[in-house]
Amino acid sequence: MQGFGLGTSLFAGAFAASVGLAGCGGDEGSKKVNSPSGASGDGGAAASASAGVSATPVQTSDLSGSAKSDYDKGWQAWQAGDLLGAKKAFSSAAEDDPKSPAPHFALGTVMDRLGDSAGAQQEYRASFAIKPDYDPAISAYALSLASSGHAGEADTFVTDKHQKYPDSAAITTILADIKSIEKDSGTAQQLAQDALRVNPDYKPAMVTIARDHWRAGRPELAKYALQAVLDGFDPTPPRDKDNPDAHLLRGLIERQAGQRAAAMADFDAAQRKRPDLVEALVQLGEMKDEAGNVQEALPLLEAAVRYAPNSGVGHLDLGDAYRLANRPADAKKEFDTALALDSSLAQAHYDMGLLYLFSTSIPGMNASDQVGAAIRELNTFKTMRGALGARGNKDDTDELLSRANAKQAEIKQGVAGPAPASTGSANVTPAKGGGK
Repeated sequence: MQGFGLGTSLFAGAFAASVGLAGCGGDEGSKKVNSPSGASGDGGAAASASAGVSATPVQTSDLSGSAKSDYDKGWQAWQAGDLLGAKKAFSSAAEDDPKSPAPHFALGTVMDRLGDSAGAQQEYRASFAIKPDYDPAISAYALSLASSGHAGEADTFVTDKHQKYPDSAAITTILADIKSIEKDSGTAQQLAQDALRVNPDYKPAMVTIARDHWRAGRPELAKYALQAVLDGFDPTPPRDKDNPDAHLLRGLIERQAGQRAAAMADFDAAQRKRPDLVEALVQLGEMKDEAGNVQEALPLLEAAVRYAPNSGVGHLDLGDAYRLANRPADAKKEFDTALALDSSLAQAHYDMGLLYLFSTSIPGMNASDQVGAAIRELNTFKTMRGALGARGNKDDTDELLSRANAKQAEIKQGVAGPAPASTGSANVTPAKGGGK
């Protein structure tokens, strides 16, 4: 491969045996069935800036007695996607052993997923107040700040920690990730290499190098770095073949490149290793949904909203899967939830238009109600979509509106038949935020 861009850097040195690089040269729309856009089918360009670095509790062993018992209950609840049960148990563990940082950190991860960023950050602070170099809480706190629009504050915080603990590979790596989110790729790459100088086998730093390449629009370099982690370079074996963050990232890159089978395999590997990795669940669920495998998509998307109940995109994708599974009441509930969480989701209006237009029956609505609602939702989608329709992408919204208006005229004339069969609407793929 021409120019890995690392020269004789530490990353090259750390990976020299496995990638042969020594001396090498020189920041929440799949084309779903019947849908003009999905959640992230640009394959990753629109995915979360921190994809693959979401916090998860540690399966700790530094507790004893009732604290350990409560913590274990919390861990089991977390593994099952029972966030409220996990919150209760981790809270009890923190009360049982106020000198352990792990329960506060675990409680923070749950509160983050439940949408309580302030509460989560308070628990993270409590964790590293007990143990100032407790890197899981330091990393989670920084990412929570960055994801809530305070990347500069996160940078200041982690920089201070890095100065106090320069030999912590974990703290150096999270600073690299924050710099990457801030689009300072050069510094991010150097910091990740610094982390590998501290610990040449530190896998998160290896993934951070790849993730920064991806964020900076260098997917081939990202895939090359990930190959060392996941596959190795003959005759040297992979460094961490089951790494879920690496599988997720490679899946995003592959999906963007249209490599569907490879992307699905990587997303599946990621979610099997880490069942709470929402981005992998959503991506795989979307791809199964758009392939017509709605029964396989449903459990994935249901798991996604269990682990991220405040994700509008998650509820939107689940709603569309319910729509395709002929569960209109469930679909409408999910669409309503998605819009309550994020009113900018234009895609929800398109999907609801399809729901009203093509469902045989929706509880509480007659045929006239349904077609009127379909027209309203599709027109709302057109308004919110704005200039996206002028990009040359095929958009079937006007065709759907014509069908809905014809159906409305039939109803007024008293000759309405059953809801028209869906013909599999063609697709426009609006940018993230404009569509979904």
